[in-house]
Amino acid sequence: MNEENNELLAALDAQPDVKVGDVVTGEVLAIDDARQVVVGIDGAGVEGVIPARELTSDRDADVNDLVKVGDQIEAVVKMPITSEKEGYSWILSKRQLEARRAWEEIANKYHEGDIVEAPVTQVVKGGLVVDVAGVRGFIPASMIENRFVQDLNQYKGETVKAEIIEINAAESRLILSRKAVLNAERSEALKRIFDELSVGDVVEGKVARMTNFGAFIDLGGVDGLVHVSEISYERVSQPSDVLSVGETVKVKVLGLDPEKERISLSIKATQPGPWESAAENAPEGTVLEGTVKRVVDFGAFVEVFPGVEGLVHVSQISHEHVDNPADVLKAGDKVQVKVLDVNPDRQRLSLSIKALTEAPARENNDNGDHERRSNANSNNRRNNNGGRKNNRRDSAPMNYSTSEEEGNATLGDLFNLKDFD
Repeated sequence: MNEENNELLAALDAQPDVKVGDVVTGEVLAIDDARQVVVGIDGAGVEGVIPARELTSDRDADVNDLVKVGDQIEAVVKMPITSEKEGYSWILSKRQLEARRAWEEIANKYHEGDIVEAPVTQVVKGGLVVDVAGVRGFIPASMIENRFVQDLNQYKGETVKAEIIEINAAESRLILSRKAVLNAERSEALKRIFDELSVGDVVEGKVARMTNFGAFIDLGGVDGLVHVSEISYERVSQPSDVLSVGETVKVKVLGLDPEKERISLSIKATQPGPWESAAENAPEGTVLEGTVKRVVDFGAFVEVFPGVEGLVHVSQISHEHVDNPADVLKAGDKVQVKVLDVNPDRQRLSLSIKALTEAPARENNDNGDHERRSNANSNNRRNNNGGRKNNRRDSAPMNYSTSEEEGNATLGDLFNLKDFD
């Protein structure tokens, strides 16, 4: 009898002690009415219980769907049960064990410098909450993109690649950076793009984003800029008026600057220029309707086709004298013009408004001709005077005396009117 008691005591002493933090395995003995999983801990001779909240994070889950009686289960010892009413010795947690192993896996990835893929579960003030192997992580707003992002809601539900930059399992602190991944990918893409592209190449890309001054085109991990002036031959006020994010466009490479990591692109350079057909569509003598685009001191520029502007010189605005074109024309006016001359190579188009209006009566023309001849004579006299100031003495002819004592020339002599009585 004493020998049997000694063997029993020895067997009890041989059973391992269960301590908080230990990882134990056991058989599912029952699932009680409180949705708790009763587990017989292997080799310990005691029972533990896994509450539903320590089994899964899904509050609506049916415990019977997750485990069955007779299943082997692994859990971590969370705390002892002091109440004798419970009938169990320990509270166990499957979730805590999974979290511990997840932290260990995350720590390994952190030390190895591995990139993790994490679904975005929540958008909060200041950043994104992500799930990394069941562990809650955080990506600050400044580390989401390599540029400023106004609306973070676009990332909700997305799975992002990120680099672990800070980890502290004891404080459940996990900080990640998506920006670091993007910068690394961009560096690789930059090298590839600059190796492959040459100025003058025409390639396809997608509109990544737009600003007031242009559109950024994704060429495959690297963005190039299409300035607003290079979007279309027509005037574009806002890039968003003619382009949309995600749209595929053809672009021509205008410039490459590896040092500044800049690529200059053009959309309109891939399209036929409006001047290419100007000679065919607007030969000399053609009458067109156009829109006054701007008025300057020497005339007005009128757009007759998208991207094609011609000049109506001030002398071609009206048969009447026009001092200031702005007195009779303003931007936005619709006018009829006649083509006087077209030069597509120099992108010049000479237009006339007055050529489409009836000239004044002949008498007025004669007076006008006389006035123009008089002005021409006055100009010649001023030129002969070497550009001296236009006072009475200086404007007098060289053979004309301003004093009667110095000469007796008459008006007839002056103007060579010998038959004038």
